[in-house]
Amino acid sequence: MINLRNVRKFYGALEVIKGVDITVEDGEFAVFVGPSGCGKSTLLRMIAGLEGIDDGDLILNGKRINDVPPDKRGIAMVFQSYALYPHMTVAENIGFSLSLKKVPVAEINRQVGEVAEILQLTDYLDRRPAALSGGQRQRVAIGRAIIKKPSLILFDEPLSNLDSALRVQMRAELQRLHRELKATVVYVTHDQVEAMTMADRIVVLNKGIVAQSGHPMDLYHSPDNEFVATFIGSPKMNILPVMLSRPEAGKLRLENVMGLSISLADGDASVATGEAKLGIRPEHLKVSQGQGDFSAEVVIVERLGVETYLAVGSPKDPIVVRAEGDLSIRPGDRVSLTVDLSACHLFDSNGRVIRRPQTL
Repeated sequence: MINLRNVRKFYGALEVIKGVDITVEDGEFAVFVGPSGCGKSTLLRMIAGLEGIDDGDLILNGKRINDVPPDKRGIAMVFQSYALYPHMTVAENIGFSLSLKKVPVAEINRQVGEVAEILQLTDYLDRRPAALSGGQRQRVAIGRAIIKKPSLILFDEPLSNLDSALRVQMRAELQRLHRELKATVVYVTHDQVEAMTMADRIVVLNKGIVAQSGHPMDLYHSPDNEFVATFIGSPKMNILPVMLSRPEAGKLRLENVMGLSISLADGDASVATGEAKLGIRPEHLKVSQGQGDFSAEVVIVERLGVETYLAVGSPKDPIVVRAEGDLSIRPGDRVSLTVDLSACHLFDSNGRVIRRPQTL
């Protein structure tokens, strides 16, 4: 179990980690996700001991380890670059840390064999890195980390150098490895698809703070703010500027320049009228055969076979609609769209959630 308590990091006068509080439970697969420059890799390096902590506490299994050297933390790290020794074989790369500890050769060979079997590298132990594929090299780097039997494994964007097919394969292998090892994993990525498919817990970072933390589907269905709403989910959530009014008691009216005009029940009158933002995911907008909630011109059609994505409205900031099957719609056509009110979100002008789907 790892706890970060009000952790801060400065580079000169620039504060890059701004009082972060995160808890990762024992055996959990936690993913730190966010755009470039949000501080996720810096945070990972602080956990590993490769960057100092300027303020706050880093607690591992109940012990404060701020000042514990990296090699004494019982933590292993897998980097974005494989960082393999090119002159060593796969077996020598995996067993290198044990060689440094003067472990007997027979014991090293035994442990290397066990790790190679887990990672399906048994047939490649005599090869050098140059004779391996990208996925195989990444598995060697993982093997070098897990042979130390760490209590915590850190991954710093380990799949970013792989092609799309290998990324899918390695995501599955990492999930299998986590189940077998039962180790705690902290994984950093900018790819929210990786985060959604692998994580027990996602920590969304933005400009050095935690925007939201929780189970992937909790973040997907109940984002706390516009940033998380548009970062989690592919394609991202549509955000439509709207004006809120109360033409009658118990009703909230939403209108925008595209002709959208819908009413929501608002018995508690908790939402202030004026400017706001309506959040709606592509799958919750439906192409209507009759009169919908608003209409828009189609600018892009993406046919994927089982589903079709329509980009409608402004070419610079289109609204994305997900439809089942192959629709006979072309760019330039005008479509009528219906909003699924039960699945909408409302954000205030600052991007904070003010109404969630279950309350609409």
